[in-house]
Amino acid sequence: MLLLGLIGLIFIYSATSYSSSNYWARQILWMVVGGGVYVGLARINYKIYLENAVFIFLGAILLLLLIWTPLGVQREGARRWLNLIVMNYQPSEAAKVATLIMVASILARNELGTVRESLIVLLKVFVVTALPMFLIFLQPDLGSTLIIPPVALVSLYVSRLSERFFFAVFGLAIVTTGILSLDLYGYSLFLKEHSLSALEARGEYQKESFLPMLHDYQRERIMGFVAPHVVDPTGTEVAWNAIQSQQAVGTGGLTGKGWTEGTQAQLGYLPRSVAHNDFIFAVVAEESGFLGGLLVIGIYGVMLSNGVRIAGMARDRFGMLLAVGVTVTFLIHVFINIGMTIGISPITGLPLPFISYGGSFILSCCILQGIVQSVYRHRRERV
Repeated sequence: MLLLGLIGLIFIYSATSYSSSNYWARQILWMVVGGGVYVGLARINYKIYLENAVFIFLGAILLLLLIWTPLGVQREGARRWLNLIVMNYQPSEAAKVATLIMVASILARNELGTVRESLIVLLKVFVVTALPMFLIFLQPDLGSTLIIPPVALVSLYVSRLSERFFFAVFGLAIVTTGILSLDLYGYSLFLKEHSLSALEARGEYQKESFLPMLHDYQRERIMGFVAPHVVDPTGTEVAWNAIQSQQAVGTGGLTGKGWTEGTQAQLGYLPRSVAHNDFIFAVVAEESGFLGGLLVIGIYGVMLSNGVRIAGMARDRFGMLLAVGVTVTFLIHVFINIGMTIGISPITGLPLPFISYGGSFILSCCILQGIVQSVYRHRRERV
């Protein structure tokens, strides 16, 4: 955690050194606060989460609902933040932690077998995961929405649910992918056939879409992955961030261009609004090269393998499920964030744990690691 935090601090400073912004100073503050939270949670017996899982979950849902009150902050058409005076907080981060705890508590209290025998438990898990997903999706925040299902599915798998359930989920995923493909294909045809402004085209298309709940920027992000050089009616490449990120990673070479010497972020080709958060790995790879990127991935490998090891050492199933859920959460963040910078996954806006800038996310990461540390700390106590 400390190594990743220091790496993040160094490259946040580099990514924003062209301006007088003090993102690096704020990041130090959040690292200190997050470290205190981590130490505090590590000392608390994780059993308290099992006893209060419902209250934690309902509290997170309440925070998600407060976004639609005057406390909610809207930026660029999205309502993802709460104005807490001292900071703007993202309730989706609390929801990810609370949902993980709630799913773990349900599965720890119930034995699973065949799908038919486990229907009631599966219904509970579905409700617990679907409610926060729906509220987060409305913000809209597709990236955070997609974090929750894999955590629930892996938790069900390690709880020894029948394999038939996972075959059914796989089939549903194929059907969903097919519908999404049709939607994107229709979107691309519409843009090619209409010489309208981007805003007019989007407004008209939303009425004819297979999936009207998807926003056009979300379609563009996916299309930027499968067809990075698709051009919208305004002549702007929808995959600009992805293309510039890949150029940053590709030009870093073996050892990089040197700290604060990366041209993509310094000259603004990698948009300055995302270089220090969502695309921080591109800055790391450009300035420290392949070796620097490999070092970061190696540290994550140690952290993730340690999470799996702690899950195996847990004294009960609840502790095991907590450690597994946290490990899967970090794994998805790392894979998708690094993947989108090198072109192997769509851009979803998921930050890189402990490295990307962001107060809410740093606190969330420290909370998750504090829970895992608690599982390890209390592993020898009697159940």
